[in-house]
Amino acid sequence: MSYQVLARKYRPQKFSQVIGQEHVTRTLKNAIEQGRTAHGYIFSGHRGIGKTTVARILAMALNCRSSHKPVAEPCGICESCTEIRAGNSVDVIEIDAATNRGIDEIRELREATRYRPARDRFKIYILDEAHQITDAAFNALLKTLEEPPGHVVFMLATTQPEDIPQTIRSRCQHFSFRAVGFQEILNQLKDLSTRERIEADEDALALLAEAGDGSMRDALSILDQAIASSTGRLSAEQVRNLVGAAPSAVLEQIMQAVAEGSSEKVLRLVDNLISEGNSPTHFARQMVRFLRNTVVAKIAGGESSLLQISSDERARIVSVAQLFEEEDLARHLQIMLRTHAELGYRQEQRFHLELGLLKMAHAQRLLPIEQLLSEAADASAVRPTGKPSVVPEVRRPESSVVSHHTNVSPFAADSARKSTSKPELSAENTSLPAPHVGMGTAARVVMGSAAPAAVAQPAPEVPLQVQRPPVEHPAELRRTVLNALANSGQRMLSTMLEAGEWQLEGNELVIKVAASATVIDMSLGADAKRLMIATASGAVGRPVKLRVFSGSVAQSAPRTPLSGNGGGRNRAEQDPVVRRMKEKFGAEIRTIIDYREKR
Repeated sequence: MSYQVLARKYRPQKFSQVIGQEHVTRTLKNAIEQGRTAHGYIFSGHRGIGKTTVARILAMALNCRSSHKPVAEPCGICESCTEIRAGNSVDVIEIDAATNRGIDEIRELREATRYRPARDRFKIYILDEAHQITDAAFNALLKTLEEPPGHVVFMLATTQPEDIPQTIRSRCQHFSFRAVGFQEILNQLKDLSTRERIEADEDALALLAEAGDGSMRDALSILDQAIASSTGRLSAEQVRNLVGAAPSAVLEQIMQAVAEGSSEKVLRLVDNLISEGNSPTHFARQMVRFLRNTVVAKIAGGESSLLQISSDERARIVSVAQLFEEEDLARHLQIMLRTHAELGYRQEQRFHLELGLLKMAHAQRLLPIEQLLSEAADASAVRPTGKPSVVPEVRRPESSVVSHHTNVSPFAADSARKSTSKPELSAENTSLPAPHVGMGTAARVVMGSAAPAAVAQPAPEVPLQVQRPPVEHPAELRRTVLNALANSGQRMLSTMLEAGEWQLEGNELVIKVAASATVIDMSLGADAKRLMIATASGAVGRPVKLRVFSGSVAQSAPRTPLSGNGGGRNRAEQDPVVRRMKEKFGAEIRTIIDYREKR
């Protein structure tokens, strides 16, 4: 008789034998005992955690012949239970939905549901990987699934329940299966190794449980492979070589090198791992898990239940956690998570792995922003009170790189840079004393209380003078505003406003032009208005409003009487803006539209 793998040999045959899914098995057993079974079920969750197994156990419980009604636990010895376990029952049909996903297969299934079961109480359909059924096939199954015959039960197993239409999910009872815990998998492996008379170290079984990644079937498959590869007692080293995992001691050595900031040691350890055939992607995944456990050990302690690892691994995690602060470990975990994600689509995986580890080593040299701010605050407290915040800047190299040994707040440095770029001071600062600016130095204004610790003493106080007095004369104000418009590309508007009358009446700039109101509205846009208001306010030194209206202008050319015929063309030819356009650009009037006549 051929060998049967452990995952099939020890497949649960009762609800009580299913591990890690008590919330599902308890509900199904209670529903059977109370006679409240549904006509449709959806079992979703991670691979290898018992979805199809629970569907088979439920089918055996519904059709078990040990009683005249469904039982909470199938007997496992009757004819119906035996056939369902062997997979050759006439009334329990298992369909691989990955290959039978079309509308034709679903139509055949729908037609078969009309016939009663050959022997058992229920005709049960188990659709594995149900999310791969097409939308058209789901629509064909919809009516049958909503109102099936009383002798039909549907069970849909899937790893992607979000791909099943909501119309299908709303007509079924949905059970979400959980990933099997590390300790539960470890206990099951110990029990099976005892049954199979296999000698194995606890660390080796712990590695198998960790490699299973929440899947009982994966852990048993790796155990089968490990048994075949070993000649005697199963050790942790054999399991590591089998699954391609790096030794935990190497992970610990790398983190010690990171703590020391030794980039060369990190590169040598990585070179040894790659030379031994370890995969960069797999090693990065190991490093992510190692750092996650280190963060948990740093926060919750080495004996926390959140650490689902062996005792030997736990000791290494605790020793590494003592080398770093919590913030450093969180930063290292973030770097490795990004590195692991990048390795999936990069060509030179080794180079990106080395770069990620070097980033971790270099991150040890960074100073927290809180420490910089606190040092800057302490340095500012040394400066005598009552002195102005205007100090001469100390000469520094042209690279302008501030070393972390100088207690200078980055906010103070940024404020100083901004203050030196301003060509003038506001009127609020005119009362402050100005320092004596020597050769090779520049005045720097430090905002806030954080100032450099070592600065030169200010010279005797000299009153500051305002470099640019406010502009009040309309001619100078007009020249300033028109230059701003011309520089911004508004040359046509600048030409039109140049011939107007400009008056500054209090806080309002009044411009009267000879053009019509329609021309003004079309030429003077929102951007031009904002530019004119900002320029005029800056020149005057206070907020200024703008008002442009149409009217007769004294310096404009005299108007000639307009005749009734062709009045629109005559008015256009006499308009100052049109005349200037013809003079400067050689414009030609082709079409005249008089909006006043239309109104």
